[in-house]
Amino acid sequence: MKDLKELVGLLFGFIPWILFLFISGHSLTGLERALIICLIVAVIFGFGDLRRGYILTWGTVIFFGACVVLVNIFKVVWVASYMDLLSNSMLAAIMWISIIIGMPFALQYARKDLPKEQWNDPKFIQGCRWITLVWAYLMSLSVLVSIIRRSPALHFPGWAYFDVTILIIVTGLTITTLFKRQKRLQRERAQEAI
Repeated sequence: MKDLKELVGLLFGFIPWILFLFISGHSLTGLERALIICLIVAVIFGFGDLRRGYILTWGTVIFFGACVVLVNIFKVVWVASYMDLLSNSMLAAIMWISIIIGMPFALQYARKDLPKEQWNDPKFIQGCRWITLVWAYLMSLSVLVSIIRRSPALHFPGWAYFDVTILIIVTGLTITTLFKRQKRLQRERAQEAI
């Protein structure tokens, strides 16, 4: 049950992105509508995280806000044309920047479930950094998928790129869940041994 709660907590940070993946559609009107919906969802669902300064949430709001301005207001067509590449690049950038500045995005979410006295445990911080690295590599892989999609040398049907993107997300969620479960079992065994 705790694993499910933690998984839902992690998914909460990605809700606007996952929603965007499914509702962006194949038309400019559908994209414009999706951008507005995802911006609203990011602000409403992420309000508390925005107040707490969560990197993923702020990056999400900045991205969708900028896209609403560029696509919906200024009608910048190239932004709409490259939306998958831009959104994947933004997610990868959020992950990598959070690592570079020493505040892995996973650390912010993981601290929600722990008492403050455990927040600075080096093993805990290292584990969160590792999870963030996994996500950073996976999001970078999504960027590569978007680049391949535009390559004239390789051409696959549109559903193939969508399926690969879903597989990348599921892989990240699976690795995160298994890693957290393994760490929790190690802590429980260590406490039993005392």
